Amino acid sequence: MKSTHVTSPAEIAAKEALEKVYSCIRRSKSFVLEAGAGAGKTYTLIQTLKQILENKGETLLRNKQRIACITYTNVAREEIESRTDHHPAIYTATIHSFCWSLIKDFQPRLRELITHLDKWPKRLEHINSVNSYTITYDLGIPGVQDNQILLGHNDVISLAIFMIEDLKFRRILVNRYPIIFIDEYQDTDKKFVESLKRHFLDSENGPLLGFFGDHWQKIYPTGCGKIEHENLEVIGKRANFRSSTKIVECLNRIRPDLTQEVSDTNNVGGVIVFHTNEWGGIRRTDGHWKDDLPPDIAHQFIERTKSMLVNDGWDFAPDKTKILMLTHNILAQEQGYRNLANVFPRSEIYIKKEDPYIAFFADTLEPFCTAYENRKYGEMSRFLGTNYPLIRSHKDKEYLARYMEKLLTLRSNGTVGMVIEHLTKGAYPPLTESIIQIEEICSKKDELELTENQRELLERTEKLKKISYQEVVALVKFIEDKTPFATKHGVKGAEFENVLVIFGRGWNLYNFSQMLEYAYNGVPTNKMESFERNRNLFYIACSRPKSKLALLFTQKLSNTALRTLEVWFGANSLISLY
Repeated sequence: MKSTHVTSPAEIAAKEALEKVYSCIRRSKSFVLEAGAGAGKTYTLIQTLKQILENKGETLLRNKQRIACITYTNVAREEIESRTDHHPAIYTATIHSFCWSLIKDFQPRLRELITHLDKWPKRLEHINSVNSYTITYDLGIPGVQDNQILLGHNDVISLAIFMIEDLKFRRILVNRYPIIFIDEYQDTDKKFVESLKRHFLDSENGPLLGFFGDHWQKIYPTGCGKIEHENLEVIGKRANFRSSTKIVECLNRIRPDLTQEVSDTNNVGGVIVFHTNEWGGIRRTDGHWKDDLPPDIAHQFIERTKSMLVNDGWDFAPDKTKILMLTHNILAQEQGYRNLANVFPRSEIYIKKEDPYIAFFADTLEPFCTAYENRKYGEMSRFLGTNYPLIRSHKDKEYLARYMEKLLTLRSNGTVGMVIEHLTKGAYPPLTESIIQIEEICSKKDELELTENQRELLERTEKLKKISYQEVVALVKFIEDKTPFATKHGVKGAEFENVLVIFGRGWNLYNFSQMLEYAYNGVPTNKMESFERNRNLFYIACSRPKSKLALLFTQKLSNTALRTLEVWFGANSLISLY
């Protein structure tokens, strides 16, 4: 019986892109695959790996060589390893793990270079000689402990860049990894990518480089963004296997240089845009919230929008619809960390974990407590490092039980300050170097001449310590996307059936009305970075849903911004709420 499968437009476009990638592999030509939202970038990467293994896998193993596949997250690494059956000719790792694997055996050279890195001369000033120390990398928390120099995440990349300057090292790297693929290339460290371009693409003496990603989905400031080089072949993957016809049509108007073909032509879907320009009350004027609605009014508009969408057939069950809130106007109030949010002058400080206490709570303490509650003691040990054995005797076990019972009680009923005080006494998990330094300054603040920055930090820390730790728990849940809401940090790479995106103010780096104006009038030369940052987040948010998309602007929009929305989404899709 003949197959009744009809090849979709997206499948045709995807096949064309894959054949171009295969052609580059055959010609040993480095390339960059630009795969827009929903294009199936990971599928192309996996198929490319399988193609190489089929043709060169045995040769690579015989020559003791491997394909390096650099990923942005451990989740991506695990997916690639699983879908390539953990083939021994593929080494998949995050960029930090990959860089460490390259440099870890060059200890004498690392000891020379460590003093050239930021903050390390001060950390090492009490050491007569580093020659008796071993440089290690584990948790990514920088410091000096016993006879070990512990590297931070950024240190590993910086040292790898230094090492790549050496011709002998480059030869070793190329011999070990004749093919290097970078997944989500746009978010890879700028300096690392520049090093690859300078030493490998300029000379064409390096490994075959393959960059898989989409520069329109760059949202991290340290990322390299768009990669351009005369020795890179650019391949556009013009497919969308995620979104409905209506949504893809809008995405193509937003991004006409990489138009996409739909996968399911029967899935029409829907797009609707709400704005609040006609609301007659007084809008906010403070700082980065200028022209946004007051929190209580914004909440009312969100509820009205949801009701209208329900009447239009939307289902707001968590498994059906996601609310992406690209604003911090009402998020803190909705999620239960309003007092904590008021401590910080900018929302990025806590959402992006720039504050050392928030970073420690989110990355170490909360996962540590969760591991204990689930009796995953091995997972707990991961946060302690090799110098903090968790349980060596029955006495240790009893102590840990008492210690954790007290910690969990303070976590539920105590303040941030109470939790920190308890951790200071017990050291499970150990506080970071940054927090220890702040605590020392706090204890001696009356004896020291503090700088203005130090005074501001101490005032902020003292306010933070008075906050209920349960607000920290709520914040971490939000950051880790365990709530019905999400921001840009929980958006990229995800997809949902239906999506309501709420655009407002509250970020110092984001102003969507201004971005929409620039899209219509043209971008001033000195505003291109700001425009791309806003445009990318807008594009990412609008490309998440499979079926239906709704936008709500709590920020007042200019007439020019409204014209851009009419061009992108159609005048009939715009609805004014008042």
